[in-house]
Amino acid sequence: MKSAIYPGSFDPVTLGHMDMIERAAGLFDTLYIGILINRKKTPMFSLEKRIEILKEATAHISNVKIISFEGLLADYCRQNKIDAVIRGVRGAMDFDYELPMAQINQKLNPGTQTVFLAARPELSYVSSSAVKELASFGGSYKDMLPEAAYRAMQIKYDETKVEGK
Repeated sequence: MKSAIYPGSFDPVTLGHMDMIERAAGLFDTLYIGILINRKKTPMFSLEKRIEILKEATAHISNVKIISFEGLLADYCRQNKIDAVIRGVRGAMDFDYELPMAQINQKLNPGTQTVFLAARPELSYVSSSAVKELASFGGSYKDMLPEAAYRAMQIKYDETKVEGK
């Protein structure tokens, strides 16, 4: 049984992420969506909320499991016998960033391979940071998020307006 992990912050999960998840789920028996806990960053959504959103957004995919982890991805993969790491690539800049990380992971854990999936052209501009930027200025982002993430973003930005942040 082959397994893969698609790691990220998913803050928020986008339609670009969902495309990668759906495509990768078709390639592996089990696909773990690994929410990385990075104590150096302050996410918009709590870990619990990101898990909740991802569970709702991926409910239609039977072989997806949502997990969180801290530390080195290579270590997590080795400890959990994960065969592959999924990385989405929107363009050359993403590849230039992702390739050295894949090579480091290969050195640390030769038993886990990195699989690069090219973004669909119609989603190649979508990123969590772009969505947050649009939302902060009142721009439209509905067509970039799964429904669960869109609802959560609306609530988050309504709270921000009320609190005056």
